[in-house]
Amino acid sequence: MILAILITLAAGASYAVASAVQQRAAKQEKPHRALDPRLLLRLLRRPMWLASWVPDLAGTGLQALALRFGPLVLVQPLLVSGLFLAIPLEAALDRRRPDARDLVAVGIGSAGLAAFLIAAQPGAGIPYPSLRAWLVTLAASVVVVAVCILAAGALPATGRGTLLGAATGVLYGLAAALAKVAITIFTQHPIALFTNWHLYALIPVGIAALILNQNAFQSGPLAAPLTALTLTDPIISTIIGTTAFREHLATDARRLAVESIGGIAMAVGIWLASTTRPHQRCPVPGH
Repeated sequence: MILAILITLAAGASYAVASAVQQRAAKQEKPHRALDPRLLLRLLRRPMWLASWVPDLAGTGLQALALRFGPLVLVQPLLVSGLFLAIPLEAALDRRRPDARDLVAVGIGSAGLAAFLIAAQPGAGIPYPSLRAWLVTLAASVVVVAVCILAAGALPATGRGTLLGAATGVLYGLAAALAKVAITIFTQHPIALFTNWHLYALIPVGIAALILNQNAFQSGPLAAPLTALTLTDPIISTIIGTTAFREHLATDARRLAVESIGGIAMAVGIWLASTTRPHQRCPVPGH
């Protein structure tokens, strides 16, 4: 379990470095409309932006490795640390001191995350959920995402962004669950992975999550979708982990109280981090 924690923290740090460097490179370009391909073409000419993909890919690999050794209920919540690490990293790249609000966001969010994980004592479950568990998980995820998308269409920008961000978080949580099984299969029987349905379910889920993520950030203020996504991902991962993978969380009254306080503190920290001034906003570290 300690190994999984260390690997996950390394993944969060890698995502934080990638996010901070990518944002710094993007800020050097003139503003473009959302999804304007000219921005991507310009960024491809920037060595700094290209170099940011090294820690980004490293974070992806470390996250997959962490899911091999640790439960979803540990890895996905702990990845939130990347959002808090990205804030001081961005300030360092900009050669400025983090604002007091930034430091409060990092402090409250990190303390809440630590309190939640210490009280919850996440425990491993089974490596391969049953087909029935997967069918229920997939069906429930599709229904929740569909409801969010349909409801988002009838709401103003902020509400639309919140619901689309939540839908993206559901898909990221589902993708992490599929990736956990895929990496386990790969480490035991590499060839078998390419004949297993988990890999071929992971690909469209991951693509759908990326597209929906962009749609979410096109809607209203950044704070709404960023907060919804960053909170929904670990919540959905925890639900899938405890149900499909039969992973364990401490549930006695005292620990539940600490977990609840920790979860609220995390939510406050995420909200503060996502509502900083425009020049300080950090993109969501990887999922």
